[in-house]
Amino acid sequence: MKTNKILNTGLALLFSAGFTFTSCVDTGSNLVDFDPSLETPNDTVYSLLGIINKMQAIADRTIVLGEVKGDLASVTDAALLDIANLANYTAGTDNQYNKPEDYYAVIQNCNYYISKADTNLAFRGEKVFIREYAAVKAYRAWTYLQLAIHYGKVPFFTKPLLTELEADPSLYPKYDVKQICDYFIKDLAPYVETDLPDLGGTFSSYFIPVRALLGDLCLWAGRYLEAATYYHDYLTHVDNPIPVGLNYMRWNNSDFQGASGTYSATSSVLCYIPMEASEYDGIISELDDVFTSTEDNQDYYQVTSSSGYAELSAAQRYVLVYTNPSTQLQDTISPADDFVYSDEMMRGDLRYSSVFTFGKSAGTDGFSERTQSIQGKFPTNGVLLYRPAALYLRMAEAYNRAGFPQSAFAILKYGLFNTAISRYISEDERQRAGSLLTWSQYNFTVDNTQGIHSNGSGNADADTTYVIPDDLTSLEDSILFVEDKICDEMALELVFEGSRFGDLQRIALHRDDPQFLARKVAARGGKNNFNNELFERLKDKNNWYLPLE
Repeated sequence: MKTNKILNTGLALLFSAGFTFTSCVDTGSNLVDFDPSLETPNDTVYSLLGIINKMQAIADRTIVLGEVKGDLASVTDAALLDIANLANYTAGTDNQYNKPEDYYAVIQNCNYYISKADTNLAFRGEKVFIREYAAVKAYRAWTYLQLAIHYGKVPFFTKPLLTELEADPSLYPKYDVKQICDYFIKDLAPYVETDLPDLGGTFSSYFIPVRALLGDLCLWAGRYLEAATYYHDYLTHVDNPIPVGLNYMRWNNSDFQGASGTYSATSSVLCYIPMEASEYDGIISELDDVFTSTEDNQDYYQVTSSSGYAELSAAQRYVLVYTNPSTQLQDTISPADDFVYSDEMMRGDLRYSSVFTFGKSAGTDGFSERTQSIQGKFPTNGVLLYRPAALYLRMAEAYNRAGFPQSAFAILKYGLFNTAISRYISEDERQRAGSLLTWSQYNFTVDNTQGIHSNGSGNADADTTYVIPDDLTSLEDSILFVEDKICDEMALELVFEGSRFGDLQRIALHRDDPQFLARKVAARGGKNNFNNELFERLKDKNNWYLPLE
């Protein structure tokens, strides 16, 4: 039975391989083989870095499962059967991307660490291991969340399995995503003020921010006000405020000729899983060979952007605030519907053309012409987990569901800073939202904050059509309208970052409407290629998940 294999594999990994390490953390390998005592800083640091090694095994899969099962990606004729089956929701237990045992290897090692680390050991009044202890708890919670997203209900245990008898799955309850989130919200809350481990250099970016993760867990659990508070407090923290930034692609002039900007999804990374530079050193990321033309795949990339995503991008209205040189008067202008672009990818939102580049290659034989695809969503040194824009969009989702749609929409259109808050959010909503709309006038200004829609659609704050309609008669109608806009913005901003299937699933679950996800995924082929067979399959949410056995 597959489930037995899962838990027994985790047991084997704990005792036979031990905590292993690779060169990206420069610690050697197999430093601990059996029942290690975690009583010195070196013990806990080595064990922590060993857990990061286990995280490397699931890093690429986070992106592949999150995108191939969503609506923004389309498989090519060169796709391996395992990739195609993921996209069609027909993957079996033998699919190379269906390896829950790798997730349980992380969990097993986290459970062991948590059970062995001496959290009472103190030096000069400070607990020696508390930072690493909190980081490991965050890894465990994040990994369980990924399991629930992709497998539905999963065996749940928080103690290390030390014998083969304990690896019997029937001994453990199966938790769904809400049960997992509720458990870990309580488990992580005491560590919300605990600093990340300080190992020097770039190591701090290896660790998941507890407060941001608590926002995610609360959002999945439907605890929207708590989620909004965790996101707000993380992004506005006095010791490390994180503005959304001015990260955009814009047309250079009023003739809509030539586009430039600073847009890059990898320029402001909060957390990532580090990967090796070569296979000799350990686990490398192979995402480029799946999503991009490389020498290794001879331009036969397996996954590309979907027609549905291209249509969504093209449907956005680009608005430019234009100053007439003769009159010095400002006006807002947009390309005409029949405007002829040098590249149709530049119609609408410019993030599409910024992220994806398509060309022609002669191929390795020098004769056969092939389409070549390059896309810029994968950092060269690891696999991205958290960046500011993603957290702002999840915060918008939480604000909206908590009953503050104007505040949520402001994140998309204006950004949250004091001037925008007082001008564009009603007094009633400001009073109800309370401290959620407290933003430092010094740390968040028009100089470092804009609506996320402006990242690719010009001056979104000046777009008179990008608004919450006045004829929506109820708060619930406004919430649903804004949630649709947030979902679209998540697509435009976070495409190919591994979160899309989860975003669609979460919104569908909160709406109690499986057809929401089914309709989006079935429309990935574009408006003229709706996949009715896939739609019917995904109307049953039991078909969303990979089989455990």
